[in-house]
Amino acid sequence: MKVVLFCGGLGMRLREYSENIPKPMVPVGYRPILWHVMRYYAHFGHKEFILCLGYRADAIKKYFLEYDETISNDFVLSEGGRKVELVASDIDDWKITFVDTGLASNIGMRLKAVQGYLEDEEMFLANYSDGLSDLPLSSTSTTWWDDCGCTASRLTTASLAANRETMSGSGALVNTSA
Repeated sequence: MKVVLFCGGLGMRLREYSENIPKPMVPVGYRPILWHVMRYYAHFGHKEFILCLGYRADAIKKYFLEYDETISNDFVLSEGGRKVELVASDIDDWKITFVDTGLASNIGMRLKAVQGYLEDEEMFLANYSDGLSDLPLSSTSTTWWDDCGCTASRLTTASLAANRETMSGSGALVNTSA
């Protein structure tokens, strides 16, 4: 199941950071909050991401293009430093689609901009990229909503319209087959 993450806001409440970096790139430890949100979904098997980019999209793209797994994982260095062998990897099985959805776009506009990437999806997850949770996101929580025939559900603080074109809130599971 694909995960749509909204990464385009200006981060007005984080002015000391947001003048230099977008809110999803604010560090939590030595990684940006966006990485932690993505890791949360990956933990539950959701490893295909669509990032709706806006403000400072370049910083988010650059982070992942220059991502160095040796910073956060064990590795073996050999052949005088010419060969690096990772013992473990954290993002090698992720698929990330980067979509510039506009600087002034609202959530509904951003979702509409990535609609083409969701055409074949019966259901997808959507969330803001700046909030972390330790709530379990098991397969049973997603199949329950599918079985009830719901078109949208509240997983955290979501409010999502039944049609695919309008959305506000975060943490939504969306059934696109309705």
